This record gives sequence, structure tokens and C-alpha cells, in this order.
Amino acid sequence: MKKRLHGREEPIFEPDLPIIDAHHHMFDRPGARYLLDEISEDIGLGHKVCATVYIESRAMMRADGPELTRPAGETEFANGIAAMSASGTYGPFRVNAAIVGFADFTLGAQVAQTLEAHMAAAPDRFRGIRQVTLWHPDPAPNKFMFDPPSPGLMASDRFKQGFAELARRGLSFDAAVFHTQLPELAELADRFPDTPIILNHLGFAMGMGLDPVQRTEVFNLWRENLRQLAKRPNIAAKIGGFGMPFWAFGFDEAEGEAASDQLAKVWRPYALEGIEIFGPDRCMMESNFPADGHSCGYVPLWNALKKITASFSVNEKSRLYWDTAARLYRLKLPKP
Repeated sequence: MKKRLHGREEPIFEPDLPIIDAHHHMFDRPGARYLLDEISEDIGLGHKVCATVYIESRAMMRADGPELTRPAGETEFANGIAAMSASGTYGPFRVNAAIVGFADFTLGAQVAQTLEAHMAAAPDRFRGIRQVTLWHPDPAPNKFMFDPPSPGLMASDRFKQGFAELARRGLSFDAAVFHTQLPELAELADRFPDTPIILNHLGFAMGMGLDPVQRTEVFNLWRENLRQLAKRPNIAAKIGGFGMPFWAFGFDEAEGEAASDQLAKVWRPYALEGIEIFGPDRCMMESNFPADGHSCGYVPLWNALKKITASFSVNEKSRLYWDTAARLYRLKLPKP
């Protein structure tokens, strides 16, 4: 989060555009804290973020009790912050208006106990599960992940047995994968057509350690895999996460502040490809904060995304920045 507040003096681009931030995290770890005060400060810098969606980060899980229900501690934590925000004390926005928790689908049908515990912990806000399945043969990205999973996790019988419990409860799945895993995600979507699947961060086109020629090859494969994935109507995509190191854009390692024009120039080809492939009805915009705060501040991040979509129609922007997230995460909020 070393650059989280960088660029805070940058003028807000399109300040009246209402936003649902479709993806952010919260935690309190040694040297890394992002709770209600921090996100309220970021939102207060000027972008019209009216509501947010909390995505699991394995934070505040219960320290004791049955193993299967310990992940519900994170939902209790997120829901408590949502209640604080809903009081209006911290501002007119609604933080954690929807909550996505963690569950381990490799437990098979037993994972139903985890899902039930989540739903009981936040009956009005709990919407689905994310289990990070990021795997790549290059070991370089592993240092940025919790417990890197084994290859082929989504294709395993136990994972699919657990995954089947989502549709029975009307829950969605947030998918965190690399571009090389998009075909595996497509097979999962085919197997479970009644489960909404939301692709996080456009399925990272993993570029770490690659030369320009190799990066072009990755871009082309990523684009083709996205096109094939988008044929599944139960798949939607989040446009963002570009501050993560997997893309190898370099802003996380660069000295100084990254301005929105710099970010937009580098992010634009990927963001526009994703929107063109899925369409505004199946895309939603995200900050991925505070993780993306290693590359840029909250103000330039949203400015960059808005500049990338500046030529879009009012209706298209409405879908990208509000309608898709509201529909898929079932948010019944008055739109400004």
C-alpha cells in the first residue's frame, strides 16, 4: 500500500459519475491495515463511490470452533463494518454493501456447512464465494499468494462437488485465475451453467519476467482465451486489478507517483479488450484496493479507468460503473 494516497491532489475526472466499487479488501495485519477509516478516506478524496463490494482476503477468520465454519468470521467482520457504514456516520456511501467470503471447495459437499455459516453471519449482504485458484508453472508469482494451489484444482471432482452447493443457495463465484487457466474456468462454467461466475481482474495476463515478444504472445493468448470464455452466458468480468505485479506493468516498482494519464496509457489495451469481449452488460469496474495501492493512489486509479472509458455513452458507463455490479451482487440501492 506504499502508494495508496499518491495522486490525491489530481483533479477528479467525471466527478459526478456514480460508482459501485465492485472489488476491494479489508484487513488488519502487521504493517498493513485497511479498514473503514482508510477506505472512507480514499472515497472522501472525491470520486462518487456510493457503495462497495467486499471480497475475501482470508482476514479475521475465527480462531476456534469447527474448522468448516471458521471462514464465517471474515463475513462477520465485513458485515460489522457494513453496519457501521450504513449508519451514515462515516459518509453517505455504503461500504461492504455486498460480501463475498472464502470457502474451500476441495472439502466436497461438506462445504455446505461453510456456506450456511456465511449466510447466517450476513443474511442481508452475503452474496457468494471466492476461492483463489491462481496457478502458473513459473514460480515467480507464488510469492504474492497465500498457499498457492495445485494445478487443475477447478477440474478436480472434490472441487466440483463443493462448487455444486453454490447454485442450491443462489450464490455466485468470484474466480481468480491467470490467463492460462481461462479454458479450465470455461469448463467449470459449462458444468454449472446456473451459477454466476465473476472473473476477477480480467484473468491476469501473466507477464512477469517476459520480454516484449513474449508479452505480445501472452496478450494474444489471453485475448483468445477471453473470447472463448465469454461465450458462456453465466460469466461476467471485473475490469481492474491492473496494479497487481502479475501484469508486470512496473508501477509497483517504479519510483515516484503514477499519474492517471500514465496508467490509462498502459492499461487501456487490456481494459478495452475486456469490455469489447464481454460487453458493458457483463463488465463492472473495480479498484482492487488496497492491493492496487502498491502501484497508484485511489484518485488516479479511478481517473485512469474513467479516461479509458471516456468515449463511451452515458448508458454504457452506467452499466460499467453501476448496473452490472448492482445486478450480479443483488444490490438494491438508489442510484444518484
